[in-house]
Amino acid sequence: MLVSGLFFMPVKNQNLAIIGAQWGDEGKGKIVDLLCGDFDVVARFQGGHNAGHTVRFGEHHFSLHLVPSGILHPHKLCILGNGMVIDPQALLNEIESLRSLGVQIDDNLRISESAHCILPFHAALDVAREEAAGPAKIGTTGRGIGPAYETKVSRYGIRIGDLINPPALKEKIDLACAEKNPVLESVYGKPKFDPRELYDRYLAFGEILRDRITNTCLLINESIAAGRPILFEGAQGTFLDIDHGTYPFVTSSNCVVGGICTGLGVAPKHIHSVTAVVKAYTTRVGGGPFPTELTDAMGDHLRKRGNEYGTTTGRPRRTGWLDLPLLRSASMLNGIDRIALTKLDVLDDCKEIPVCTSYKVRGSTWQTFPATTLAHHEYEPVYKVLKGWNRSTVGTRNFDQLPDEARAYVRFIEDETRCPISIISTGPRREETILR
Repeated sequence: MLVSGLFFMPVKNQNLAIIGAQWGDEGKGKIVDLLCGDFDVVARFQGGHNAGHTVRFGEHHFSLHLVPSGILHPHKLCILGNGMVIDPQALLNEIESLRSLGVQIDDNLRISESAHCILPFHAALDVAREEAAGPAKIGTTGRGIGPAYETKVSRYGIRIGDLINPPALKEKIDLACAEKNPVLESVYGKPKFDPRELYDRYLAFGEILRDRITNTCLLINESIAAGRPILFEGAQGTFLDIDHGTYPFVTSSNCVVGGICTGLGVAPKHIHSVTAVVKAYTTRVGGGPFPTELTDAMGDHLRKRGNEYGTTTGRPRRTGWLDLPLLRSASMLNGIDRIALTKLDVLDDCKEIPVCTSYKVRGSTWQTFPATTLAHHEYEPVYKVLKGWNRSTVGTRNFDQLPDEARAYVRFIEDETRCPISIISTGPRREETILR
């Protein structure tokens, strides 16, 4: 993969992290798919099937939710790390769906024995809480992600390794149902779950998945010791991080680069480089602060032009202008080395493109993201208006062939974030990409 100037060429045997720099949905799946040819292992470290990656090349279209995007490339080892929460039924459905599209899935997919299971009562609690919250709901996917992480932290979660240990599985399911069923029935008026039925079902899942379940911490560190380059694949985005995001409107795991260390068992020194995926504008799904949100015709235009609907849920995404304080904070939190800019072509019809450069907060100017004050709406975005290019960039593969105004937009982002933009996506397909 050739690039020039101050931009990069992947270094042999170096490990790369791909992180979302906004609220997720930045296009990480395409970037992972584009780059993973240079890596032997692709490993995901957090989240569950509440995330989704879309990959297109030629006439092929793949939607991924749990399985790393590297599965679309032969001879790549794909790992689901211990930091994930996994619904076995959802995983099996995804495997069969990919196989039906011609994707080979054999011993190239491994699952951490320490990853936690999502069970039906987790999803039931997730949905019931959102219903009860009414207007104050967070906007979860209802897949049981948060409740599964809760039981993990409460230290009575059911791990993937338990699926192939019948006595441990039965004991843990009995205990979980004894606690969850009264809450579902008495607090939310929902039906309870039969522990015997759950035991039988999840024991069967364990038999199907048995050969994939392993100590992935050992596996990935053996790969590192052998000099096999690793691509670390993140889900969601920096500002959905449980610690650093717009709490409480966040996911339940650590989406920032530090989550790699805990979610895979990899020492920090083995993360050699970080590429942040950034959409050329901003979107988010669900509730929570969104300072640059557009609720007018322009917001609708970006949604329609960018096909801004969730890969996993199909929900329409909220849309808005690019937020530079958000990106500066993401750079600080993740130690970003370079940016992959996606969906530049969605801005092709804009005569003017406002970009948020700072915030006015309680009379002072903030260059970074004021997360704690956002909940109280004590901020005012400050915009710089850039000139649009009013011509198609779809499918452009050479930076010099972009309109002058589009190149100026890219360079403005680089100057403001102090991060080089090494990849520019000009369409959803793998080949619709500029490599600088």
